[in-house]
Amino acid sequence: MTVRAIVTGIVLGAFLTPCNIYSGLKIGWSFNMSITSALLSFAFWKCLSAVSLARPWGIYESNINQTTASSAASIVSGGLVAPIPALAIVSGIELDWRQLIFWVFSVSFLGIWVAYFLLNTLLVRTPLPFPSGVATAEVITNIYAHGKEALQRVYMLVGAAVFASLIKVSDLYWRPLPRLSLPGAISLPIAGAQNSLTVSLKNLSFFLDPSPLFFGFGAIIGIRIGVSLIFGALVAWGGLAPLALHLQWAKPGALTQDASWFATLVEWLLWPGVALMVAAIVTDFGLRLFDGNKKPTMGQDEGEGEIEGGPQKAAYPISAPFIICFILASLIVMSAQIILFDTAWWVAFVTIPMAVIFGVVAGRVVGETGIPPIGAIGQVTQLNMGVLAPGQLTPNLTAANVAGGTAGQCADLLNDFKTGQIIGADPTRQVIAQCFGVLTGAIVGSLAYIVLIPDPVSMLITDDWPAPAVLTWKVVAEALHQGIQAIPVHARWAMVVGAFVGVLCALGERYGPKWLTRLMPSAPAFGLAFVIPASISLSMGIGAIAAYALQRYVRSWSARFLMVAAAGLVAGESMTGVVSSIISIM
Repeated sequence: MTVRAIVTGIVLGAFLTPCNIYSGLKIGWSFNMSITSALLSFAFWKCLSAVSLARPWGIYESNINQTTASSAASIVSGGLVAPIPALAIVSGIELDWRQLIFWVFSVSFLGIWVAYFLLNTLLVRTPLPFPSGVATAEVITNIYAHGKEALQRVYMLVGAAVFASLIKVSDLYWRPLPRLSLPGAISLPIAGAQNSLTVSLKNLSFFLDPSPLFFGFGAIIGIRIGVSLIFGALVAWGGLAPLALHLQWAKPGALTQDASWFATLVEWLLWPGVALMVAAIVTDFGLRLFDGNKKPTMGQDEGEGEIEGGPQKAAYPISAPFIICFILASLIVMSAQIILFDTAWWVAFVTIPMAVIFGVVAGRVVGETGIPPIGAIGQVTQLNMGVLAPGQLTPNLTAANVAGGTAGQCADLLNDFKTGQIIGADPTRQVIAQCFGVLTGAIVGSLAYIVLIPDPVSMLITDDWPAPAVLTWKVVAEALHQGIQAIPVHARWAMVVGAFVGVLCALGERYGPKWLTRLMPSAPAFGLAFVIPASISLSMGIGAIAAYALQRYVRSWSARFLMVAAAGLVAGESMTGVVSSIISIM
């Protein structure tokens, strides 16, 4: 744990955090920055050591660096792309930059100590595979075995980022890229009316958005999720949206063929879409939590005490300083709720055990699947608070924010612990690195959010900023606040159908035969397509299909460079978008 390892992680974290804020508000997803930060730090210090300007960059320094940088980039789970803007929209509460930094740091800081208390349970006594942590460990060990190969991957990462940045600059300041859509329109009869409505595919948001960010994300998410997005867009925007217009359940937008009606149509499509996503995710996470008939986890056979990457290690001690830090973090979170949001003390107190419980759940789920269920945890917490504090919007969102922020940082640090365990690093030093990362992410992420979205009420849930996570949290909070009777009857039936489909998808994926699982769409991706423009689903789906073709027919190149090139496309457009927003404000 050298000074340069911490500082490198802070610098990379400050660079990568705005990328996740940007993409989180665009499409509701964020990117794990562990591998990216490990490659970039290795390349930088390798170049300096090659000309005798620095000593060689050690493998443990690389681990400390990626722990710091990834924790900063994971700050999106602290609420900046979901509950914080949702709270601004539904209640008008907007924190200034100092309050926002304090709040985001508080809820994320608690997750560090929950993760440390899970270290023995999930990585020593009954070790889980933690696929993301294993992947990062493989990259770190490989670059020290094959330094030239690592530099080539970094060149690809930087080259893709520059390419994406130039395209974004051209689109913003020189020659806007064409948004290609199919010509023609349909005449849609309106139920109970004499006239009909002329609807173009552009009205239904069907056009191709040539965004490197979306193509890059498509390559990262894979063929199944990419095709699920396309399928969901066809069902939602190609089928249900015209039906809702025909039955006058939804209102059209501007009556021109070149206008997108996303903002008006999504007000109805969000009900089945959100219900499908929440039902599928919560059902899946409940099955994983309570299903005792599981096969041994990856890298662990029955009766063995081995973990992937080495023999089982001795238990790590839980010393008094760690207990004190956990109590201190809990008090900070409670104080933040009381001071910033005027929350009742007992409500602030109740959020702590809920956050710990959901941190444990997130650790277990991410240990098995690599995917932290932050969205599901937020929605379940909102439902709990709907019972404990009915009709109160602010505690509903802030309590869910505490649970989500704790779970997100807990999952991130457990992945880093797995990486460190494989290469033999000291987890205590990783905890210190995580603290530096959380502080960096809270400062940079909060400022990036304020720069990008100075007016959440007017800017979010639009074509430019769909913010699907914000929409989901907002809808759940309003439904619990106003009661189910405030939702139109047709929207309630759409929610019932969506929830039923989500539960079926989760059950089929968990217990169905392999051939059925391969054919089934990913329920979270299918539901997400209801609440983002069809153009985004199409672009991401095309990126996923292109990546699949490359992996199948250009296997050697794809194995070496595809994922880092995709990450470069995401980082390049994200950073350019952030810088453009800063320039606009200046």
